[in-house]
Amino acid sequence: MKLLKGCYLLILIVCPSYLFSQWNLSGTVLDEKKTPIPFANVYIKNNTDLRTQTDAEGKYSLQLFDGEYFIIVNATGYHERETYVVISNKSAVKDIQLFPQKINDLEEAEISVKRGNPGRDIMLKVVKKRDQINPWAYPHSVEVYIKATESIERKEKDSKNEKQNSDPFEEEKRKLTQLAGNMNIAEIQLTRNFAPPNKVKEIRNAYELRGNDRTLYYTTTVKSNFNFFQNLLYLEDLHSTPVMSPISTPGILSYRYRLEAQYEENGRKINKIKILPRMSSTSTLTGYIYVIDSTWLIQKLDLTMEKGNLFMYDYFSIHQEFDTPGDSICILKEQVLNYGVKYKNETSTCKTFAQFNSYNFQPNFSARYFNNELSVTTEEAYEKDSTYWKNQRLVDLTPEEQRFILVRDSIHDALNRKEYLDSIDKVFNKVTFLKVVWFGVEHRNRAKKTQWSINSLAAILRPLYPAGPRVAPGFNYFKKWKDQRTLDVNAEISYGFLNHDIKGNTYWNYLYNPFKQSRLLLGFDHDFDAIVSYDAITQIYKRSNFIEATKLTIGQTQEYINGLYVDFNLEFCERRSINGYKKMGFLDAVIPNDDFKPFEGYQALLADVTVSYTPGQKYMREPHRKVVLGSKWPTVYAYYQRGIPKLFGSDVDHEYGLLGIYQNFQLGTFGTSSYHIKSGKFLSSKNLKDADFKYQRRSDPIWFSNPLSSFQNQDSSLPSRNYYIEAHFIHHDNGSIMNKIPFMKKTGIGIVFGCGFLYVAEYNWKHYEILAGLERNFKFSKRRLRIGLYGVFSDGNNITPRWTGKISFAVLDDRNMKFNF
Repeated sequence: MKLLKGCYLLILIVCPSYLFSQWNLSGTVLDEKKTPIPFANVYIKNNTDLRTQTDAEGKYSLQLFDGEYFIIVNATGYHERETYVVISNKSAVKDIQLFPQKINDLEEAEISVKRGNPGRDIMLKVVKKRDQINPWAYPHSVEVYIKATESIERKEKDSKNEKQNSDPFEEEKRKLTQLAGNMNIAEIQLTRNFAPPNKVKEIRNAYELRGNDRTLYYTTTVKSNFNFFQNLLYLEDLHSTPVMSPISTPGILSYRYRLEAQYEENGRKINKIKILPRMSSTSTLTGYIYVIDSTWLIQKLDLTMEKGNLFMYDYFSIHQEFDTPGDSICILKEQVLNYGVKYKNETSTCKTFAQFNSYNFQPNFSARYFNNELSVTTEEAYEKDSTYWKNQRLVDLTPEEQRFILVRDSIHDALNRKEYLDSIDKVFNKVTFLKVVWFGVEHRNRAKKTQWSINSLAAILRPLYPAGPRVAPGFNYFKKWKDQRTLDVNAEISYGFLNHDIKGNTYWNYLYNPFKQSRLLLGFDHDFDAIVSYDAITQIYKRSNFIEATKLTIGQTQEYINGLYVDFNLEFCERRSINGYKKMGFLDAVIPNDDFKPFEGYQALLADVTVSYTPGQKYMREPHRKVVLGSKWPTVYAYYQRGIPKLFGSDVDHEYGLLGIYQNFQLGTFGTSSYHIKSGKFLSSKNLKDADFKYQRRSDPIWFSNPLSSFQNQDSSLPSRNYYIEAHFIHHDNGSIMNKIPFMKKTGIGIVFGCGFLYVAEYNWKHYEILAGLERNFKFSKRRLRIGLYGVFSDGNNITPRWTGKISFAVLDDRNMKFNF
């Protein structure tokens, strides 16, 4: 019964509310400045079962029957409010405004602090005027210089028994070569334009990278902003949960404050206050805040993040210093980030220094200046010389950094000499035994920016194929132009030993507009093809799943406006049964298999188009490309396929449509949630072939497949013409629950739970799943590997209730700092 209740709740989210004779009460909970308040409690008076919480954008929603209700709303640091609403035969929208508690109220709050705590008293005075002293409360532009450095310490092999090099020149050469490989430096000079509450656009005027920037952080100001004058810091590329600020009304209740010292500096009395979290599950900062007495301005702060929820790094600390002209505002002038990570054989120590100067608090921004383009980097930014950087640097390079830049530039000049490049290419292009047998033969023409390769002997062997072993020599050609256009060509021809048949394919992919990701695709394929290409591993290899297909494909994909992508494909194919092919059956006793499926061959002309749109997609503009940062809105998509009859002898005649929506979003300090809902249906099926049916993916044993696109206990493929509805939801707590248990935060274990629902109308098939599990991140080489153990309970009208255990492995994507689910 609990399972059915959970599934009914999912249906309630997916289906229109009028099916249940309920109406939707929704709105936004706002503070005194009309800023949304996340995670406020909203419930019906005298009925605590009807309750919810606002999301990260302050929005709430309740399903109510007709009637009169008193709505209670409260949030930490704000006065509780009661409001009246009437629901009468329609949905209603009700925005509710809360007002912060007075500092005196917070002083009287029943929390476990000592009476007369001077550190907390000082911070209460700071919080009382934080809206006034917050520099991000005012529109402004500022010049920013950033220097990010990484020093790498590698473990060296024990050299006690090795003879020391007596040549000092060779030893110096060795150290210089080692220095060039053990440091990375990025320098950026930009203009940052800002308007409250969170509008930003930066213009990168200069960018210089020596080495690799994979581990460097804060090389742009648009992804993360360390504004401790707001309640929560959303650092989505750094930390898995928002960070509660100690300089905020909710922070007063989340941190402990201790006055550590008082001292005089430049004629002003400075209070050094230590910050300690009350609960490490929601408050993840420790360190010091330095407050100027009587004016209650922030002079500087030194804060460190707890290790548990950092994506990549083992530690991360923030140092900020402020200018305090007068007694009304704190102006950020310097920010230093110290961070690093340790792997098995090397330790990376990083530091990012940012200097802010030339503030203009009276900028003249046009009405449409701020948009979804958050950053612009011109081509000239990459061409600045050493004289420019010498004039722009606001902090001197250390002797080691100067030496590194000198060595790196010298090596760069040497490595880019034509004689050296030709010698490198000569070695690269040389045919060797290992290349022929294992690695593959490659050839590069640097002047023409082309490269081609031929498969190795190991790569051409295909021992496990539907109709016996094959050999498949392959060829790849790649060309890149200066404006980042690319051409990628793959070709392969294969020979089957059992049936003495020849097959092959070639695919051409031309990226002609990198900024809009505009591509032209052309392919010819004569090979085996799977009827169901996305199925359980225990099913996809079976012979009945394979046919022979000869097809010609053309396609085009492009982003037409920001966030709107259109993908079009046209395919003409001839499909034939491989029932007459010989097969190898010696493995059938170990791995159960079946026979090829006989059918009469036919031709099919198929056209399909996919349109997807993400509103409010934020991005950074590079000289020849676009870096997408994401959006707070969901992505909606539509797919349409037409089996075109008669034209070119096509035997198919059908239409299929699909609609879907998916999103990943942060639920404040409670973790991240994702959902995916879709529904598809054949609009017509006058002549529908097996290969064109839509099938449900069956589940893998043991393996926990992506829960946003598959089920864990679904054992029927259910080919159907009628409509189906599929919904998935999963939530990762990112430690918000587990960290409340004493000593559990150090384990790094997080809780995950979710559910899924499938309805296939043609079979009246209903399938429900509820899942829960534990996950932990591990270092794997230089990546983050997440291992999860899950329990899944499923039920439905065509299956008996069942439990199963699953395991998954996922690698963190370094580009967007996200796992696949």
